[in-house]
Amino acid sequence: MLDGKFVIDGVAHAYNVDPSNYAVQPTAQAITQMVYAVAGGNVPPEYAVPPEKWIRDWSTDEVTNLLFRESATDFAIFHPTPIGAYHDGMTSVEKAADTIRRWPSRFLTYATVDPLRGKAALEEFDRQVELLAPIGLKLYPSSWTKGYHEGWRMGDPKVAFPFFERARQHGIRTVAVHKAIPFGDVPMQSYKVDDLDAAAAAFPDLNFEIVHGGVAFVEETAWLLGRFPNVWVNLEGLSFILGANPRTFASLLLGLCSVGGPLALDRMVWATGAMAAHPRPLLDAFARFQFPDDLLANDGGLFSSVPQISEETKENILGRNYARMAGLDIEKLAAGMARDEFSGADISVPAYSTTKVAVV
Repeated sequence: MLDGKFVIDGVAHAYNVDPSNYAVQPTAQAITQMVYAVAGGNVPPEYAVPPEKWIRDWSTDEVTNLLFRESATDFAIFHPTPIGAYHDGMTSVEKAADTIRRWPSRFLTYATVDPLRGKAALEEFDRQVELLAPIGLKLYPSSWTKGYHEGWRMGDPKVAFPFFERARQHGIRTVAVHKAIPFGDVPMQSYKVDDLDAAAAAFPDLNFEIVHGGVAFVEETAWLLGRFPNVWVNLEGLSFILGANPRTFASLLLGLCSVGGPLALDRMVWATGAMAAHPRPLLDAFARFQFPDDLLANDGGLFSSVPQISEETKENILGRNYARMAGLDIEKLAAGMARDEFSGADISVPAYSTTKVAVV
C-alpha cells in the first residue's frame, strides 16, 4: 500500500526486446529504442538502467519483483501484446499465462489479438479466454502481420466491432486500446482518439480504456471523458511524465478535466507499465503530487474548475477507480494476498536489486 492506499497497477509487461526477437526490421529496433527513451530517459540516477541491461528478454519473475518487492504496488493487470514486429508479440501470451498461474493473488490479465487477422484473431481470442480467464481485451492500432505496417480504427464496424461483440459474449467488460504514443516511424492516424466515440456509442455496456490517454490529444480525450461515461483513461505514459516533470503532468491532468471537470478524475486509473519503468519513483511522485497553485488559479476548464487534489482522489486513482471499472472487490483482493510470498516485503531495497539488472 501507498500511505494506506491500495494500489492497482493497470499495466504490467514483461517485454522481450532482445534483438533476436525482432521479426520486422528496422521497426522492432525503433520501437524498442523509443520505449526505452520514453520510459527510462528521465529518471533519478538510482533508477537509470543502461540500454544493454534493458534491451533484453525480461522474465515474469523480474516484473513481479519490481512490483511487489520493490514498490508499494498491491495488485497488477498483466498485459500481453500482439505487436507483430516481434516474433512473440513483444510480451507473449505465454508469459501472461505463467504470471496468473504462479501469482493468482497478485495478477489478473487481459487477452490480446491483432484485429486485422480477422477470423483467426477471433479464434485466438476464444483460445485466450480459455487459457487466461481475462478481465479485458487489449488492442493496438497497428499491425505488422503482413511484414509491413497497417493501421486500423476502433470505429470500424468490419474490423473492430466483431471483437467488441465477442468480448460481450465472453462477459468481458473492458476493451483497452493503446493510443497517443505511435510505435516508431508509422502514421499517427490510427493513434488518434477520434475513433473512440463511435465505439463508445455503439457499445455503451463496454468500458473503453484509453491507454496512454492524455500523452497526446488532450482536448479530444477530455471531450470523450465529458461525453461518454464508458470512456476511461489509463495513466501509463502520463505517469512517466509525472516522474520526470510533475508540473507538466499537472497541466495535462487539468487539461483532461477541462470538459468534465473534477468528475473526470473518477475515470482515471493508475499504471506504470512496469517493467518499462520502475514503479517506485512514479508512485513516490504521485504520493507527493499537488496541483501547482498558479495552474489552479488559471485552470482553463471549459465548464468547471478543478480543486486541489485530495487524498481521497489519489486513493481512487491508485486503485478504487480500476476496481469499479473492472468489478473487483479491493477487500477481497487484500485478503487473498495477506499471507502470500510478498506480504511484508521490505520494499526499500535498492532499485532493480531483485532483477537481472543487478547482475554484474
